[in-house]
Amino acid sequence: MHNNVRTLLATTALFFSTQMLPMAASANSGCAFEKDQQGFIATCSEEKQEVILTGVIQPQTLTTELPGYTEGFTNYQVDAQAIDVLKAIKEPTQIVVIIGTWCPDCHRETPHFMRIIEAAANPNIEVEYIGVDRSKQDPEGLAAKYAFSRIPTFIVKQQGKELGRIVERPQTTLEADLVEILK
Repeated sequence: MHNNVRTLLATTALFFSTQMLPMAASANSGCAFEKDQQGFIATCSEEKQEVILTGVIQPQTLTTELPGYTEGFTNYQVDAQAIDVLKAIKEPTQIVVIIGTWCPDCHRETPHFMRIIEAAANPNIEVEYIGVDRSKQDPEGLAAKYAFSRIPTFIVKQQGKELGRIVERPQTTLEADLVEILK
């Protein structure tokens, strides 16, 4: 068979096989063309399983069960001046963090935020992490209490009133944006 025909057949088989797989499987499959002695062959293999955590999530779960979170947490250099301001907060403050463990923006920002909270070590700052699935829902409906459309969403509250949000990515840095919200 001619190589162009083989490539066309392999592409067609690859397309139809991904249409038959569940969305999570096709999103994570390592599909590619490999050249062997007889031409091009389409191959797919499950290289990794996607981890989707929903509901209330403990921060240590994020660093132990999600690839990349530990590195993002460990390697993030906090802004010492902003941390000093966060350490000095006397008013009880709640921060709700809505994340998708499948979301690249969450993989980038959440470990940094966790490092900031650890560095601030302020008992007046309480954080709750709520995981959502790809449809941005959780089984208990916890995230539904907050009007949000993009993740991560960091909602800062005092005395039950929302002071501000950081949505998807900070304007400056997470710690600088938190300081600005808490002024």
